[in-house]
Amino acid sequence: MTTVYTRTTRSIKITVIPVYLEAQSDPASGHHVWAYTIRLENLGSETVQLLNRYWHITDAGGWVQEVRGPGVVGEQPVLKPGDHYQYTSGTALPTPSGIMTGQYEMKTAAGERFPIEIPSFSLDSAEQIKRPN
Repeated sequence: MTTVYTRTTRSIKITVIPVYLEAQSDPASGHHVWAYTIRLENLGSETVQLLNRYWHITDAGGWVQEVRGPGVVGEQPVLKPGDHYQYTSGTALPTPSGIMTGQYEMKTAAGERFPIEIPSFSLDSAEQIKRPN
């Protein structure tokens, strides 16, 4: 079963689908890998550009990793009203589960900068025991 996470901030809808990559993971040596596909949709009436990203990644042991940088996967996409942009990236953790959250810094055509929230999403592997919250 695939879990889909969504959040809309200032008419920009973010959808995230994480997938555990069993073939690239080595649980015996504490190496767990996930891919996540993110789709940004401009539901608003103004053109925006994604300038920067920020990620806050926490593994099951509480270890935190922060990632900041320009754009996503080497791009700073421009989204006109009605446009969408999709990319896939990944992360590795030493534990079989974790959580990611973050935000993108966007800019309007008029030069206004504003943050949009990326929905928090779980990184779960086959080794992780599923428990109801």
